[in-house]
Amino acid sequence: MEKDKEPMLFLLTPSPHIRAEESVRGLMFSVIFALVPTALAGMYFFGVQAISTIAVATASSMLFESLYFRLTAGSAGRGPQSLGDGSAAVTGLLLGLNLPPGFPWWGTVIGSFVAIILVKHLFGGLGYNIFNPALAARVFLLISWPVQMTAFPKPSPMFGNVDAVTEATPLTAVKMLLLSHGSVKPVDSVTSNLNLFDLLIGNRGGSIGEVSALMLLLGGAYLIYRRTISWHIPLSFICTVGAFSSIFYLLDPAKAASPVFHLLNGGLFLGAFFMATDYVTSPINKRGMLIFGAGCGFLTAIIRQYGSYPEGVSFAILLMNMAMPLIDKYLSPRRFGG
Repeated sequence: MEKDKEPMLFLLTPSPHIRAEESVRGLMFSVIFALVPTALAGMYFFGVQAISTIAVATASSMLFESLYFRLTAGSAGRGPQSLGDGSAAVTGLLLGLNLPPGFPWWGTVIGSFVAIILVKHLFGGLGYNIFNPALAARVFLLISWPVQMTAFPKPSPMFGNVDAVTEATPLTAVKMLLLSHGSVKPVDSVTSNLNLFDLLIGNRGGSIGEVSALMLLLGGAYLIYRRTISWHIPLSFICTVGAFSSIFYLLDPAKAASPVFHLLNGGLFLGAFFMATDYVTSPINKRGMLIFGAGCGFLTAIIRQYGSYPEGVSFAILLMNMAMPLIDKYLSPRRFGG
């Protein structure tokens, strides 16, 4: 019987030896699906203005993606096409959700150009960009057109007419109070009038995709459940913001908002679940992810409390994007035999 057995073969092949079933297309469409509740909440509260901003951002991002490959593929029209993998659609959708309702369409197109052409493809394309494209474009627009980027209309549920009169977001109201010279009013004079339920569901001013903390939590939980992202960065990001905002609040309650206020306001959940977890611009190992998320949270808390801008999520993530190569260098496991 032993002689009838076939000889065992050992195949020597280069790595990788373990292949996952996930594809870039699958991961990107998981992110899009997770963002649907957030997008619908923004459309519900801001109506046609939100729909048009998201549509223009997504369509123009995909258009610039296609144009870039057409221009760089030569006259034969050949070259790698990435429209099908969904990365341009995700970038456009995230950019649209990071903009205020009613942001000028031409500004949205410029933002898409910056995200796709300047930040993504001029650094080498998908997998080579050092900054999150949507966040970099948002910061570019914020610095270039601060008035339009901070004009947040009052929400009008059920697709009513969005109020043309803008209102300060809760974070902006607190920052204006802190920056006003000679002000003796405590921060609680602003935060005590806020309805926590409105903050949770999104009935407040802000960017389209940051207003509904509940929908962002649902989308983030879905990504973690599907293992599209790991829990390490979001948890360390959110917990660090909560910890430092608690310290500031305990040290001087008159000049610092409560940790609950900081957790439910601004783009914390949008950044923690959908921006900081970008595969290309975040660490690849678990320890690095925890440090990366904690760094984002620390910088966010510092900028919110002591900086001139009321929100610090975008700047914090971009700064940690620059630190990511160092984190990976010193925390990556040693190669076998090294």
